[in-house]
Amino acid sequence: MKKPSLSFLGLEYAFALTIAIALAYSFWFFFTYKYFPQPFFYDIGDTWMDWFNPAFWSHQPGAYDTYVTIYPPLTYVILRVVTYGPCYAGGVVGGLARECDVLGIVALHIFYIIAVTLTARTFWKVDRRTALPRTIALSIGLPMIWTMDRGNVILITYIFVLLAYGPLVKSARMRWLYAGMAVNMKIYLIGTIFAQLLHRRWRWFEGAMISCILVYCISYLLFGSGSPSEIYRNITDFAENLTINNPLDIWMASSLLPLLQLTRSEIFPTILYVGSDNVRLIEILAPLIMHSAQAIIMVAAAACFFRPEAVPRYRMVTLSIGIALLSTEVSSYTQILVLLFCFMEPSKGFLRRYAIVIGYLICIPLDINIDRLPPTYKDSFLFNTTVPVEYVVQLGPFIRPILTLSIPVSLAILTIINVWQDIRQQGWGERWRFRRDVQLLPWLRRPQPPTPPASSV
Repeated sequence: MKKPSLSFLGLEYAFALTIAIALAYSFWFFFTYKYFPQPFFYDIGDTWMDWFNPAFWSHQPGAYDTYVTIYPPLTYVILRVVTYGPCYAGGVVGGLARECDVLGIVALHIFYIIAVTLTARTFWKVDRRTALPRTIALSIGLPMIWTMDRGNVILITYIFVLLAYGPLVKSARMRWLYAGMAVNMKIYLIGTIFAQLLHRRWRWFEGAMISCILVYCISYLLFGSGSPSEIYRNITDFAENLTINNPLDIWMASSLLPLLQLTRSEIFPTILYVGSDNVRLIEILAPLIMHSAQAIIMVAAAACFFRPEAVPRYRMVTLSIGIALLSTEVSSYTQILVLLFCFMEPSKGFLRRYAIVIGYLICIPLDINIDRLPPTYKDSFLFNTTVPVEYVVQLGPFIRPILTLSIPVSLAILTIINVWQDIRQQGWGERWRFRRDVQLLPWLRRPQPPTPPASSV
């Protein structure tokens, strides 16, 4: 890998220092005012509830018909193991069990420590010169600390994705297992497995898909519910019934969909706050930006399939996650998956450096204030008291989704350029022949002619 220039390396260290200082300020604010400042989650009494809400249903029946979860059974199998069941006995809801379940709190933080450790080892192996600033940015940056504050299970998913597609695990079978477990945590990660076909890794695709099926079957048997029909029904219901009527719902969005839906809300009068002209502009630009980004990524995928040797494998994983990120609203947690592979890129060329700089900017746990709102009172869980909270309108919710989608788009454009350069250097050539050792399935391989016997002469 080409070494980064000293000037850009210094910029990376400057970003890492900024992130560390901003996080230190956030903790000072936390201990002074008893809640984390924006852009951290607005409900200061809801700390870790993305962990304890599903944990409750891991110990109680009704996850798929009452809670209407979209998580596959593996999530609940893991949470059942790492949380203390008696705290949820008698129908005690997650919010109350949170004060009892010390095991669940400890397990959440252990997963965070594992994630940080694996991140550091990964970046050290990829490029030692940039390992420290990129580890700092991803480990204590806004997306990861937001994930910790919410206690979202994507923290476990992140570990599986890193082990499946990072440089730490050598065994292909273990990589297949981790890839299957990642999909059984977050279904939209199925695209990371299909992305392997772009590099014509047919056997890898087969192994990972078989792993998905086996992990699902075992976790389904262990949990006792979560059939394919239940999961499909809940996902479709979630997608069809998703409505945004509260401006707080765009607080840390991962796509432009919440902003677009807010402008169409029949409850919140968006037009009174931003004007009819701006509403029409959002309704025109948001779909245009999203569809254009999707088109660019799909063109990059086709280019990669035509010349897989010109594109690093981890980049197509970035694009597969990125297209899921901008096509649906999966919240900002998923940014940690995009940033993981973005920070594996070498810092050379404008488009790579642009993606890396945007990644650092997204990691800064501060925002720019636009206007202040009247103070209110909220219950602080971590301090077990009611405190005055002052919310502000910030710039981040409006530009963060665009910055986030610009990372996979810039890398997709780079992919198209790389493939075109490779074609110019080597010509079109014959690129459609499959090697014998990467045929789809053993019984679909082309029969080989028999070896003629050795001559007796």
